[in-house]
Formats: sequence, structure tokens, C-alpha cells
Amino acid sequence: MRDTLLIALYAFAGAAAAGLAGAGVLRLIRRRSLTASLAVVAAVAVLAMLAGTLAVAWAMFLSPHDLTVVTTVVAMAAVVSLATALLLGRWVVARSRELAEAARSFGDGGDYAAPTTPATAELDVLSRELAATSARLAESRARERALESSRRELVAWISHDLRTPLAGLRAMSEALEDGVAADPDRYLRQIRTEVERLNDMVGDLFELSRIHAGTLSLAPARISLYDLVGDALAGADPLAREHGVRLVGEAVAAVPVEVDGKEMSRVLGNLLVNAIRRTPADGTVAVAAERSREGVVVSVTDGCGGIPEEDLPRVFDTGWRGSHARTPPDGAGLGLAIVRGIVEAHRGRATVRNIPGGCRFEVLLPPAET
Repeated sequence: MRDTLLIALYAFAGAAAAGLAGAGVLRLIRRRSLTASLAVVAAVAVLAMLAGTLAVAWAMFLSPHDLTVVTTVVAMAAVVSLATALLLGRWVVARSRELAEAARSFGDGGDYAAPTTPATAELDVLSRELAATSARLAESRARERALESSRRELVAWISHDLRTPLAGLRAMSEALEDGVAADPDRYLRQIRTEVERLNDMVGDLFELSRIHAGTLSLAPARISLYDLVGDALAGADPLAREHGVRLVGEAVAAVPVEVDGKEMSRVLGNLLVNAIRRTPADGTVAVAAERSREGVVVSVTDGCGGIPEEDLPRVFDTGWRGSHARTPPDGAGLGLAIVRGIVEAHRGRATVRNIPGGCRFEVLLPPAET
């Protein structure tokens, strides 16, 4: 038993000395290629075995012939191990270079195409992660392009909508200043109307900027959906009468919701104004509210005749007003973007779909906590 412990001790001492030396070498070449690191690891493994064997042979006082045999066997094993490590290292390095070339493609703005050559499990996992990252970057670039397009469109609409009332205000003010206005009171009323339009537009821009900046502050409170819809219908009734549109709000359940009353009133007001302006005279705008498995659904149905299918994904984009919206009374295309921003701030979802004769906007809100 004592001899066995001594042999184990000598073998451990020799192998440990070789392992420490190999660790030092690996530290020195840690920034070199993978091939060199694999070669050092293989060499350390063989040298550790050789050192342990020689230490045990010296302790056991083997004959010179036996020592030569053992040394020769270990040396051949070292040569084969080093050759194998070099070949494996070159293969792994080649696969990693292919992976780096593929990764460089989507880093330059392209799509990632995974190498077709088989690789190690670790490199294969890395390749799948790069593919997933490439897909997310592609989606991000698409959203960025869409956002930039909507911003350019918004600037164009705002410029158009500001230029028209400002030109009218200047003309009316000059007429009043020169004393050539036939009906000064009518001019003053018109100036007030245009100023209110501009004020509403600036308010929408400010609200949208808060939504995009993530600084929209909510003060949720428990409110009856019946009262919320009733107030919105009362506020939109004068506009509906002006356009000859009938408002219907009969299918509204008296369910509680946990929302910011002011912001949610703005949501319903924007949806109703949008529906009234798109519905022809003698048409109907209907509001409904009901419970669902996901929460509470508030819907506004109009008689606009429907939205082209290719435009449906853009309805809630900033600046979108549809192909037929070319006049200032249709607004700057901010109302529905504000609706989506406020609803999402309430952890809800705003959607739109076509129905026979018109379209239906739906707002899904989470249920009130009991």
C-alpha cells in the first residue's frame, strides 16, 4: 500500500509540474490562434503523462531498456497527439473564420447567411444566435425605415396644414388692418376658428412627442365604462349634428376599468371624430363596449366604406390620413397615432378591421383589478 501511494505521489508531482508549465505557456499565448492553444493543450497532456511516467520509472529504478521503451511509447503518443491537435485546430479555425465572414455580412447591413459547412456544437449554437440577431436587426431596420417614412410624411402634412391657415390669418389680419373688411365680426370669428385649429394641432404634436419620448404620465382611476363612453358621445354630438351623422351608443356595458379618465376620453374622442368625418351624411357611428376573455373591448364602427387592405397596417402610423385625405379639416394625421400610444401606455391594444360598409376600430383594455 505504501509503494502504491509513493507511485501515485511521484506521478502526481511530475504531471503537476508539466501542467503548471503548460498553464504558463497558455497564458503567454492567450491572444494567439486557436490552433496554437490546442497544440499546447495536447502537448501539455502528453508531457504530463511523460513526466509522471519518468518520475515513477526513476523512483522504481527501472532498467535502461524498460525506461527506453516507456519513453519511446510516450514520445510516439506525443507526436500523434500534436499532429491531431494541429489538424483539429486548423479545422476549427477555418469554421470560425467562415462564421466571422458570415457575421460580417449582416453587420454591414445585409442578411446573415449561415455557413453550410458542418461545425462544432458551440459554433453551431453561435451561428443560430447570429441568425436570430440578424432577424431582429432586419425587423428593427424595417421599423426604422417605416418610422422615418412616417416622419417625413408628417412633416409634409404639418407644413401643408400650417401654411393654409397661416396664409388665411395673414390675409384676414391685413384686411382688418387696412379697413377693407366688409364684415369685421365674421373675420374675427374666422380668425378665432383658425387659431383654435392651430392650437389643437400643437396640442396633438405635444401629446405625440410625450408618447414617443415615453414621458406620458398616467393617473389611473376606477371609472365606469358607461360614464366614459357617455361623456365622449356628448362631446362628439355637436360635430355629428354638423355632419348629419347619427351617433349610437346603446350596446355599452357598465363595466369598471382602471384608466386615466382624461387620456382615455381623448382616445374615444379621437376615434369618434375620425369616424364622424369619414362617415357620409345620414350615416351612423356606433359605439359598443363589452367584456371579453382578454379584458374590456370598446369599439367604434363607422360607415366610411372601408379602408384599402394595403393601408390597414398603416392606419395608426404617425401622419397617415389615407389616400383621399387631402384637405386640412381631416387633421394632421395624428389622432389615431395618439390613440395607439395612449392605449399601449394602458397596456392595451388598438386594432382596426373592415366590415360591410365601413370599418371598426377596437380598443382592448385590461380588466380592472378586483
